[in-house]
Amino acid sequence: MTHTSDTPLLSWFQQQQTAPGWFDLLSVMIDGMVSNVGEAESLPFLRQMGETMAERTPLPPSETVGELEANINAQLALFNWGFIDIDTRDDGLAFRHQGLPVAREEAHRTRWCFAFCAVLEGLYTRWMQEQGGVTSLVFTRERLYSVSDVLFRYANPSE
Repeated sequence: MTHTSDTPLLSWFQQQQTAPGWFDLLSVMIDGMVSNVGEAESLPFLRQMGETMAERTPLPPSETVGELEANINAQLALFNWGFIDIDTRDDGLAFRHQGLPVAREEAHRTRWCFAFCAVLEGLYTRWMQEQGGVTSLVFTRERLYSVSDVLFRYANPSE
């Protein structure tokens, strides 16, 4: 994984995405939860929060992958959570999510990224199921390019 250093682009994203007060409270809550119960134990809860978010903000039906990508990006723009590119693969779909919100304190960036990725796994899982996706397919983080650039995979877990 490459680390995102304090660049003008990162500073711009942080100003847009991490409003003082609300984001600080959310960061404290996530850090407290992970510190109290552990990272692995907090992941199911965070995924569930993503699923709940998807239930509250459903996507319109999509007929094509391009339409799905556009519908997801429209919703992510409302959240100010960055954007995705979807690529088809032989074994499923790859979602590259860029412009994720990044914690202001460098020491907390990786933990925040992992927690936010769990929320996104739940969000994308539910959105895909609502689009007619098969429940046996899973949505998982595949690769971190940086704390603001993550590749997810939507595919059969055995592949």
